[in-house]
Amino acid sequence: MLDPRVKELSELLVGYSIELSPSDTVLIHAFDIPDEVVAELCRAAKSKGANVIVRQESAFIRRSWLSGLTEENLQIIVDNELKEMQSATAYIGIRGSHNVTELSDVPAEKMNLWNAGYKRVLNQRVNKTKWVVLRWPNASMAQLASMSTSAFEDFYFRVCNFDYAKLAKACEPLKDLMDKTDQVHIKGPGTDLRFSIKGIGSQPCVGERNIPDGECYSCPVIDSVNGVIQYNTPTVYNGVDFNNVRFVVKKGKICEAFADGKDHEINNVLDTDEGARYFGEWSLGFNPEILHPMRDILFDEKIAGSMHLTPGKAYEGVGNGNVSAIHWDLVLIQREEYGGGEVWFDGKLIRKDGLFVLPELKGLNPESLK
Repeated sequence: MLDPRVKELSELLVGYSIELSPSDTVLIHAFDIPDEVVAELCRAAKSKGANVIVRQESAFIRRSWLSGLTEENLQIIVDNELKEMQSATAYIGIRGSHNVTELSDVPAEKMNLWNAGYKRVLNQRVNKTKWVVLRWPNASMAQLASMSTSAFEDFYFRVCNFDYAKLAKACEPLKDLMDKTDQVHIKGPGTDLRFSIKGIGSQPCVGERNIPDGECYSCPVIDSVNGVIQYNTPTVYNGVDFNNVRFVVKKGKICEAFADGKDHEINNVLDTDEGARYFGEWSLGFNPEILHPMRDILFDEKIAGSMHLTPGKAYEGVGNGNVSAIHWDLVLIQREEYGGGEVWFDGKLIRKDGLFVLPELKGLNPESLK
């Protein structure tokens, strides 16, 4: 019998996140997802009158063909998937993670080839469709979160089936303030970083693009970033674990990059292309139900009291024009138990130790949202 929370989530995705209608064709892109869950997403989409395309994949199988990827094979895959994406007006991407390090032994040159070539498909999806992406709970994710499978499922559905309309209302004052801000100053242990977001604007993320959600992002003026940042959240990129990532930044460019025992690997990622050493997003996270990292960026970037500063591709609309095959959200948690930290806008303290201090922004603090 299907868990009723799956139906609730499916209705949230098609009714709120991408607002399907009879004029839409939705591509449901599923990685390692139970058939009954994909079937429920199809049912929910059809209930809105939409046409449905389904693509089902496996990370285990993907590892096999990525390891032997050639330019010719890449072109065939990209041409096929681009045509499929161009036929869709909406997209739901849902991924399981039986093994988050499944791709860890794919040669770096093959991953760089794939990332560079596949960005044509990503650009079509991000810029030309209504889209939402999410993970699927399983034992592997529960283990990453240091929880039992049952407890993690409860956490997952509580976080994902959140009251996003309430979150959207609480985020309005932050968007207004970010839209007017020029200088941003980030302080914390190992971190002293300054940049401008003047003229960039901001975008609240409250359930339309990611599930779970809970952030408001902008983007640094491309050459304005100066200083040092020490991230304190472990992360996985292309199947490789990274910890204690540290960047030294001058005139917008990451000049030095370090990660515990993996300096070579992190610089390989940043050498994917020229844009990979510049930043394409900066965001404040505030989902009250997500408090601790679990090496899954869709959750970790929404942690209450966090921020992420992202090397690589900038979004259209709220962006600085940076072009790259990568977009790597790296998270710094600034709550007191993680070492604290401060966010300043134009010389005014906005958030301290993960809590907003301005009266108009306190509605985004956990005690106000729960």
